[in-house]
Amino acid sequence: MKNVTIKDVAKVAGVSYSTVSRALSGSPEISEETRSRILKICEEMNYTANTLARAMVMKSTQLIGVIVTNVSNPYISEIAYYVDGQARSRGYNIILCNSSKDPEQEKELFELLLGRQVDGIIVIPSSTDSYTALAPYLSRIPTVFLGENMRDLPESYVSVDNYRGAYMGVEYLYNLGHRKILYFGRRKGSNTHTLRANGYEDACKALGIEPQTWDSTFANTSIKHGYEMAKQLFSRKMDYTAIFSSTDTNALGILKAAEEKGIDIPGDLSLIGFDNIQTSALPRINLTTIEQPKKLLASVAVDSLLDRINNKQSGYSHQILYPSVVERSTCAPIPVRE
Repeated sequence: MKNVTIKDVAKVAGVSYSTVSRALSGSPEISEETRSRILKICEEMNYTANTLARAMVMKSTQLIGVIVTNVSNPYISEIAYYVDGQARSRGYNIILCNSSKDPEQEKELFELLLGRQVDGIIVIPSSTDSYTALAPYLSRIPTVFLGENMRDLPESYVSVDNYRGAYMGVEYLYNLGHRKILYFGRRKGSNTHTLRANGYEDACKALGIEPQTWDSTFANTSIKHGYEMAKQLFSRKMDYTAIFSSTDTNALGILKAAEEKGIDIPGDLSLIGFDNIQTSALPRINLTTIEQPKKLLASVAVDSLLDRINNKQSGYSHQILYPSVVERSTCAPIPVRE
């Protein structure tokens, strides 16, 4: 079947090529009656716009590139979902890319998106070195980093206050009577995890609690990794009454290991996570956690990027959103359990 071109549409409509182009671009130079007639003919002829050619004329593809670390991670997939929704509500589509936490792959994907002429890029960085690796490209395209606090670096980012979230979690457990709180899953190579661990430790010191940590032996977090680490932890004597898990996925692994070990949560042990992924709210899980406002994070990131795209801003912004405690049923006061 022959592809219908814009010239074919112009011939049937009895107008010039440029008039059809103006109708498709929403130009105010033609009447609404003419635009409606041309669009109806396009629909009847099954005309599909050549987006590349249109982009060359309009200087915009209406596309946003999104690079994430691991699309199978529940937190990441929720963020991507909300980014897509927010972009669509603003008239943009996204190209979603998965870096698999590989810095070299992340760089290759950034180059790929530049080649596809996207209007801007949102990056969930693979490591603390992502900014340095991508810095040579950042002057060529509006970019916003999402989910990672990049401190004082001169580039736009949106993140939750991970330090404050961890601090709040310790305070919450302390107010339930817990004085032996273990931090589970501390991981190096991530500003996010460093800030959470620092928030935990500083809260412990401020409240007169001795910090206890169970470090991650894996490069990323997952239910499987949390389960493997928790099995090792539960093979030793429990000298803590509560666990603060660095992520909800780790916490889900802890729940599985605890059930196998016969440890009742929250009867024997209180558990709090971080992120508030959708799975955490399921009835048999009902995990108390620190919420990252994922929909708001995505919305702010997209709005920040589009502001830079549309207003041609050369500056940058650092936006840190406030977390909150989501109370469910995996934490209990010490007096109740005694």
